[in-house]
Amino acid sequence: MEKRTGVTPKDFFLWVAAIAALYASTVSLLALWFAYIDRLVGTVNPYMDPFSTGMRIAVASLIIIFPLYLFFTRILHNDIRRHAEKRELWIRRWLLMLTLFGAGVTMVVDLIVLLNMFLGGEELTTAFLLKVASVLVVVGGVFWYYLNEVRGMWEKEQGRSQMVAGVAMLVVVASVVAAFFIIGTPRELRLMRYDQEKVYALQNIQSQVTTYWQQKQTLPKTTDDLKDPLSGFIVPVDPQSAEDAKFAYEYRPTGPKTFEVCATFNQESSSVAVAEDMKPRVAYPIGYYGPETEYWVHKAGRECFARTIDPERYPPFAKPVMR
Repeated sequence: MEKRTGVTPKDFFLWVAAIAALYASTVSLLALWFAYIDRLVGTVNPYMDPFSTGMRIAVASLIIIFPLYLFFTRILHNDIRRHAEKRELWIRRWLLMLTLFGAGVTMVVDLIVLLNMFLGGEELTTAFLLKVASVLVVVGGVFWYYLNEVRGMWEKEQGRSQMVAGVAMLVVVASVVAAFFIIGTPRELRLMRYDQEKVYALQNIQSQVTTYWQQKQTLPKTTDDLKDPLSGFIVPVDPQSAEDAKFAYEYRPTGPKTFEVCATFNQESSSVAVAEDMKPRVAYPIGYYGPETEYWVHKAGRECFARTIDPERYPPFAKPVMR
């Protein structure tokens, strides 16, 4: 009967940590490659996250977890080189077989999906084919590496093991660096978040102005008229106005039913090309359109949005009958 007492707590947690780091790194790398494919050759998604949250999670995971995987794997290989009997640890054999089984099943399913779509006459888009190829390359690489791990190659040939680790690190580093050309630097994302907050604030002010007109059939002279202790509305303040007064929001009536709301933006919006044809728009309540619609596209710098209240769309509120 196999003796399992040879597995120390150190052995157990090192092997579990190494394989868990492998799985997390593999999923993160594929998620990053899929995001690249969608951006480069995929169908344009108008609701795509402007902050590339999925890509950022994948990049953060690879930066932290993949070096840990290499570190744990190196410790385990050096340990086996010093103590050859540790090649027979049950935790090692089970995790290696589980990894090979999972990688093999993943590649088979990947090919089945490809063949099924081909036989069904469905269009095999470039994006789909590249994703299938990505799974085969990444998961196939994992299968090849751990098949040789079972054979004991990497403990015997330390030079080849280091070379494979170097190639893997180069692929991961290149993938991570490429992400910054798409998602931007942390400073650029911070400025983008500021701009999104500005649009939401202008939407809020616009909504309050529209409601004010419906109640009083006249536009407020300043934003101070919008303050209401009963509803709890407080006029939004630009998060950057404390640094520079030029960032302060601005509201001004331009006619009986027309007004403008203005803000100073750090960057142009992703759909700024639409702004060239923009005309004064009907005022919509907050949340009716998101920040990236044509109603809120903007360039960098001071931008004003002209709005017109349509009485048919927003009729005045009926006044209560006094008895």
